[in-house]
Amino acid sequence: MKTLIIGGGLCGVTLARILTEKGEDVTVLEQETNPGGLCRSRKTDGFTFDTGGSHIIFSKDTEVLSFIHDVLGADRAERTRNTKILYKGSYVKYPFENALSELPKEDRYYCLSEFIKTLIASEKGEYESPKNFQDWILQTFGKGIADTYLIPYNTKIWNYPPHLMSAHWMEGRVPRPPVEDIIRSAVGIETEGYTHQAVFSYPVTGGIETLIHAIMEPAREKILTDFQVTRIIRQDKVFIVTDGTRTLAADRIISTIPLQNLLPCLENVPDEVQKAVAGLKYNSVMAIGIGIRGDVPPYSWAYIPDNNTSYANRISFPSNFSDKNAPDGCSSILAEITYNDGDSISGMTDKEAVDHVISSLSSLNLFRKDQVITTQITRNKFAYVVYDLDYLRNIKIIRDYFDHQGIPLVGRFSQFEYLNMDGIIRSVLNFINDHT
Repeated sequence: MKTLIIGGGLCGVTLARILTEKGEDVTVLEQETNPGGLCRSRKTDGFTFDTGGSHIIFSKDTEVLSFIHDVLGADRAERTRNTKILYKGSYVKYPFENALSELPKEDRYYCLSEFIKTLIASEKGEYESPKNFQDWILQTFGKGIADTYLIPYNTKIWNYPPHLMSAHWMEGRVPRPPVEDIIRSAVGIETEGYTHQAVFSYPVTGGIETLIHAIMEPAREKILTDFQVTRIIRQDKVFIVTDGTRTLAADRIISTIPLQNLLPCLENVPDEVQKAVAGLKYNSVMAIGIGIRGDVPPYSWAYIPDNNTSYANRISFPSNFSDKNAPDGCSSILAEITYNDGDSISGMTDKEAVDHVISSLSSLNLFRKDQVITTQITRNKFAYVVYDLDYLRNIKIIRDYFDHQGIPLVGRFSQFEYLNMDGIIRSVLNFINDHT
């Protein structure tokens, strides 16, 4: 059986590797010159930056984590997480609920008292199922932690009001913090949250794109780049795929590309499906790398919930992930800015965006402007899936249609689910288990 995989990001190359190892005839069609999607990296003046935003390797899924570690082999640096949240001018511990003792006294009391009120109300059965993401935050963490951090930060990163987002995706994703940990945190006893990412790893050389190359190695010759699919036709039991110049035929196609790019390749798509895809919400991200002479703080990454401080919602420190990410005597920072077409940030030129990041981050005493050696910027149209209140209705219409068409959807923007790297690889393993 001949299979065409549309899209050569993390999902596409993982599918190609595993299916090739199973002896299947596979070809990956990737529109860009280099595979990798959001997991690509670029070197500028000796500095390596991940162009799709910051990526690290961790997972609760031991099978997936073993897969990643095995393909990387010795090319893997291990680090202990040292992550911060910029709160009222101070860098406090992440997760926020584990940093309560570092807050001003009034804020600490507000967070603790509201968490306890929420816990009591929950145990008394006073809450209905959360109607939206904001309700979920309030019912899980209380009004104090919600007001001081979670609602401002989530409003910023999603670029969408939390009260207009669905709550369904948080089920099982983030547990209610144990009351014992909240109390310990408030009185200054060290606690650790999200322990599955407390120790993470990262490729020693080449940035996160090294993972892509390691995964695709057994299927390297099966990846056809510079092939932008423009049309998909089904003739009896055969799929015909073309980029306008070249045409390929296959018994099966698997899509890993954004639904918004897949739909125009198909003919006679019902209006209901077109409207459902048009109704899906997503964010774009600018990834802005800054190479400096000298040191940066010993942080892994930091969250910036306040828009007035910087447009960047998260900054990471790639030179702290691997010593090879910056030249000797130098360090690096990667800033991520969420935006959507038509908003004020999307209208910024590359120079304006870079200048803003340098100005805002240098004002936080992370570096001086005269230390900056180099910069780079990448804009990623499809970065985050946003679960709005119409998501569940729209995605059911879409999935029912593609099931009927016999076109499997795998990966973040084809399944249209907010999947991290480990979630993407898990989606591949689940697909292969179900279909081979």
